This record gives sequence, structure tokens and C-alpha cells, in this order.
Amino acid sequence: MASVILRHREIPDINKLNIYKKNGGFVAFKNAVTKMQPSEVTDVVKNSGLRGRGGAGFPTGVKWSFIDNKNWPHYVVANADESEPGTFKDREIMESNPFQFLEGVALASYAVGANAAYVYLRGEFWQVAAFLDEKIAEMEAAGYLGENLFGTEYSLKIYTHLGAGAYICGEETAMLESIEGKRGQPRIRPPFPAVYGLYGKPTVVNNVETLTNLPLIIQNGADWYKSLGTPDSAGVKIFSLSGRVRKPGNYELPFGTTFRQLIYEHGGGILDGHPVKAIMPAGASSSFILVDDKVLNTPMDYASVRTLGADLGSASVIVIDDTVSIDWVINKTIHFFKHESCGKCTPCREGTYWMMHLIDRIHKNGHSKADVDLLLNVARQMQNKCLCPLGEFSTMAVVTGIERFSQDFKVVSRNS
Repeated sequence: MASVILRHREIPDINKLNIYKKNGGFVAFKNAVTKMQPSEVTDVVKNSGLRGRGGAGFPTGVKWSFIDNKNWPHYVVANADESEPGTFKDREIMESNPFQFLEGVALASYAVGANAAYVYLRGEFWQVAAFLDEKIAEMEAAGYLGENLFGTEYSLKIYTHLGAGAYICGEETAMLESIEGKRGQPRIRPPFPAVYGLYGKPTVVNNVETLTNLPLIIQNGADWYKSLGTPDSAGVKIFSLSGRVRKPGNYELPFGTTFRQLIYEHGGGILDGHPVKAIMPAGASSSFILVDDKVLNTPMDYASVRTLGADLGSASVIVIDDTVSIDWVINKTIHFFKHESCGKCTPCREGTYWMMHLIDRIHKNGHSKADVDLLLNVARQMQNKCLCPLGEFSTMAVVTGIERFSQDFKVVSRNS
């Protein structure tokens, strides 16, 4: 099957404007602006079944339809704050297939009536930001951005905005606060960004991978996209595979591909032939899945993965074999979330602090049952009480790790 997103692997130099144009580039955007109403673009995306690729999996076209058309101006923000441990897909897209991504930003902007769009990049992506600025300038020079596009009244500018390397700014309202020059902390919702977003105006926030799907959806139609993947999860997904596999990397595959196919056919199997012990399907913020043949044969789509007691999220699949202890993994994830907590809400600020100290004690000094029970209790007390998903994410590995891999917490001691 031809690639939908990672087309640079099949089309050399597609990151050059002339090559992108020769391969259908900007046809969808021009047709949308000159031949379609914004609502028609939204309807095509809604009918395609495209769901957000940033983790939540919310239907993209439905999200656009929530935009408040009584309050102007509107904005689009592309979430390029790729900070989830185990996720590395968006950077490859922006570096290797930038024009398709930027055309997707432009299509989303036209669909919701936005004349300004922002690409919010994590602070460490300063080289990517400079690269995108060059591509945006090329688009402006070629007449694909700017005033009165294609002889119409529609105008659009795209800007890049660098964050300061804060994981919390991947949360959409914290991202908006950061763009406005404020401390990157989440807002209380409602109101949601579609009603009160950037500068208090209606805003749509979409992930890089989500937006990169749009040009081919508009060009080929909703039915074409729905023919890929599964009824629950249409289209293709980039699975960022890492951990104890022979061939880690990004793999663009249709939804419905099984874990076994991803790990063994594409990832080359496990290092030194060890068996798979656990899978974290959504990076560091994921629950642990206890692996058996049934799990390996489970299709990777939103509904099927949920039956395993986890969420697919951004599909950052971390594979753990029997050489790795779950308490070691939990130690790493808790330290990450403690460091990245913004401190705005008490359950997350205090909860991650105490989980960090408890897992340090458990991991370094032996698995006291009292300490393990207390760690589990703290994690459970945090759930459904935090202002944004970060606090909830910090508990996922803790709760599922202790509940599903209790044998890893019975060893007297272990090297860190």
C-alpha cells in the first residue's frame, strides 16, 4: 500500500516544493479554496472518520464543527510539541514531508475560517522551526500563503512558535497559554478552545500527524480514506515502535494491524529472542498490557486496544521483554512526570512528588509490601482528581504495573 503520510520514503526529495507539486501538492488546498465552502471541507473530513492522532482519538471533523461562528477571528494551532517518551513520528513528518503537513494546516484553517495559524513546536525543535520557516517562505513566494489566495478573498498566514521544552504544553490549553506569553499551565475547561481559545477566540488544535492526513483525504475523498483501517478507526497510523525490539522506528500501517505483525514482521522481533513480557501502547503515559498470544493477535485500533485495559493513544508502542523489571520502568516514568508536572493542581503536584520518593525507596532498598501498597494507594487517590491529563497519565503505569505484574514487586532488592 502506498504511504499516506510518510511519502518521503517512496518519493525522494518530496520536501522540495517542485517535487511536492509534481506529486499532487496543493491541489487539494486550491480546490478547497476555489471550489468548496468551508463547511464542505469539514463534512468531508467528518465523513472520512479521521480521528485525532495526538492521543485522544477524537473525531477531527466533529471537533471542527464545534467552532463558535459567532465570535471572530478564528485560529488554528498545530500541536508539534512532541514530548511523550516513546513518540517520535511528528518530527519525521515535519523534517521529511513538510509541505503536506503545512498544506494540512492550510486546509484546516480554511475549513474553520482562520486567517492565522500557529505551529507550536517543543523548545528542542529549534532546527525544525527554522526549517519550517523556510518552507513557509517558499509557499508564500509561490502564492500558496498570503493575501487573496488563488484570486479569492481568503487569506492565510502560518507562524512557527517555539515553546520552552515543557511536556505540559502538549496539553492544548497550556499550549495556548504559552503562545500568549504566559506560563504554560492548563486552563479549567469548559470553556473549550473551540469557544474560548487563543487570545480568547475560537481555536482548533490538531496534531501534526492528524493534519498531514488532510490533503490526501480532500483529494481522494472520504470513502477512499474509510476503505483503509477499520470501521472504528479509519485510515493509517504511524506506530512509533521502541523498546526491546530489533528494529525500532516509525511504521505507517493501517489501523487493525496486530501487535504481532508490528513487533515481529516490521520490528524484526525481540532482542536475543526473548519473549515479550509487556507492552505500553501509548508511551510513558500508558497502562501496561500483560502479553500473551491473545494480546499479540489483537488489532491495533482504538476500540480493540481498550478491551485490553489500555488506550492506543498516540501509538507509541514500547515493548518490554522478560529481562526488564516493571519497577524499573515505573521508576523512570514517575521521575519524568514529577519533573514535568506544572504544579498548578495539588493532586498532581503532591502526588507525583510522593510517588517519586516511594518508587525510589522501593526500587533501591527492597520491595516492602507496605511501601508498594502505599504507592498504589497514592496513585489511586490521584486518579480523576487532576486538572489535566498529566496527573492521570502519571498513575497509569503505577497502578497497572503493580496490579498486573505483582511478581516484580516481590524481589528483595535489585540494581537500579
